[in-house]
Amino acid sequence: MTESDIHRPIQSIGIYRAEHLRVVNGANLGDGFGPTDDLMLDDIYRLSPLAMQVPLGLVSHGATPFRIAADSATGTPGADIHLDCCVTFMCGDGQTTEALVLVETDPRGDIVAVYVLPLAAMDARVDYVLVEISADTALSKFAQVACVSFTRGTMITLASGEQRRVEDLSVGDRVLTRDDGPQALHWIGHTTTRAVGAFAPIRIRAGTLHNANDLLVSPDHRLFIYQRTDRLGAGRAELLVKARHLVNGITVTRLTGGFVDYFQMLFDHHQIIYAEGIAAESMLVDTRTRAALPQDLSDRLADLPPHHGDASHPDIEVDESLLSRPDAADLLRKSSGR
Repeated sequence: MTESDIHRPIQSIGIYRAEHLRVVNGANLGDGFGPTDDLMLDDIYRLSPLAMQVPLGLVSHGATPFRIAADSATGTPGADIHLDCCVTFMCGDGQTTEALVLVETDPRGDIVAVYVLPLAAMDARVDYVLVEISADTALSKFAQVACVSFTRGTMITLASGEQRRVEDLSVGDRVLTRDDGPQALHWIGHTTTRAVGAFAPIRIRAGTLHNANDLLVSPDHRLFIYQRTDRLGAGRAELLVKARHLVNGITVTRLTGGFVDYFQMLFDHHQIIYAEGIAAESMLVDTRTRAALPQDLSDRLADLPPHHGDASHPDIEVDESLLSRPDAADLLRKSSGR
């Protein structure tokens, strides 16, 4: 990892190693999952009973490919990671499951390893028929996973103090931000997706973090916490915490099933805004998320990504290891008590 990578956003994704997803019937019988050129439609795959999703840390550095983070539990630190394709499986009940295929390469460009990022839960007892392979949609699908999003009905605090549902906001509306006061909304995006796997929203029940009502956000959405006492042991007062790291099955839960409406809010700079009374981040434009923008907007923002992440606060993001305890949300509520 280069010195500049230290200040770039890192995303941790849960992947399966290719050898843990093998063909049990079809042209590639016995083979593990491979890159696009090695895949055959109608091959039937099964996940090994011993397979476990392991974290792969990725660094966004201005252009694809991505780079494996220095502290990643998987892969070679500093190696390039390419988004190869998006695949669709069909199960016996007719349900479809999508997954992204990522390829690690060495300095010569040779393939070192292949990883599978499922976009919905996979079961070792289920057969998965490969029905579609798309190289064109991989980046946009990955962008949707990386985007921080609020769900329909989330109340956003405007500069005037008014609370307004996120779906009722318009470009130009002035929203209250923590660091820069009133700021005009540059763009608002909307996607509807199945609430499964990486797209299943996290619900933070009212009062859990001093929020007025239940707050539902995308799993990687970061919440800003100001600690008056450092009960968590983070060593600092200001924290950014990913919603999925707070899941405890009681006050913070993952809602799976049906469909969810996600809304992304973009300002001229990455901001901390207020949703249901909680300080939470706006969309950050970087290599991972840019593909989620409409093409015309992406073209107009050609100069935005180098500056947009300046306030992404990677130095105050809390490592998951500090939050791997059932009382993490309770500790944060007590430490930020008003």
